Amino acid sequence: MEVLDLSDNWIEDTFPTWLGTLQELKVLVLRSNRFRNLLNIPKGTRLFPKLHILDLSNNNFGSPLPANLIVNLQAMMDSENGQEKSLYMNSSFYENSITMTMKRREIELVKILTVFTTIDLSCNSFQSDIPGVIGRLHSLIGLNLSHNHLTGSIPLTLGNLTNLEWLDLSSNKLSGGIPRKLGDLAFLGCLNLSKNQLTGQIPQDKQLSTFSSDSLGGNPGLCGTPLPKAFPGDAQPPQPLPLSTFDHQGHEGWFKAIWIGYASRIVIEISISYIVFKTGRPKWLL
Repeated sequence: MEVLDLSDNWIEDTFPTWLGTLQELKVLVLRSNRFRNLLNIPKGTRLFPKLHILDLSNNNFGSPLPANLIVNLQAMMDSENGQEKSLYMNSSFYENSITMTMKRREIELVKILTVFTTIDLSCNSFQSDIPGVIGRLHSLIGLNLSHNHLTGSIPLTLGNLTNLEWLDLSSNKLSGGIPRKLGDLAFLGCLNLSKNQLTGQIPQDKQLSTFSSDSLGGNPGLCGTPLPKAFPGDAQPPQPLPLSTFDHQGHEGWFKAIWIGYASRIVIEISISYIVFKTGRPKWLL
């Protein structure tokens, strides 16, 4: 068996660890069921050696994230196997269709590339930190850990996922700053870190500042482009006008005031002279 899709059912169970003994299993989709409890994978257990796609989203799995499962995903790590390279060169497919959440959209894959590697653990009840071991999955294209209860900081090892095209860590409780190494991910086209507790300035010398504000919003402690909140160090006090400009403007205003007063006086004197000329006496004597 290479592909197993049991999505959108009412299955109530714990994680079927025994599936990991299927040596040829490459796609496992258990999304939108009622799986629960911990993904308790014993340390040192050899499971899922060829798994490329793992989708456990929309269940009720609990904490912590299964680090012992992640270290078993050898097919998602850099492979020295020439057969794996030939699969990429020949663009091999699995002739099975599955539905996946990719870049915030549900997309039906009619044919699945054999080198298409993704993990979706979103919409569960995972807690604790994101394990740094996830940075070993160098072939990973998509990673979705959104809508859980993850805490701690974003691990620096995510910067090692050089093939990553989308990353969704939104709607968790992650804290600390955004690692600069995420800005080095050249293929990262979709990023969502919104609705966390991240703080500090968004790295401006990397491509992180080019994402939309929606990708980083909902973090009151974050500042800098693309968010409207400027970094405190960037605020510039208003510059005082140069003294010469001030003097020029001051003298100009003073000159205008004198000229208006002088002109008004000329008008009044001309009016009085006209009245006297016509009547022979000032107007106020009439």
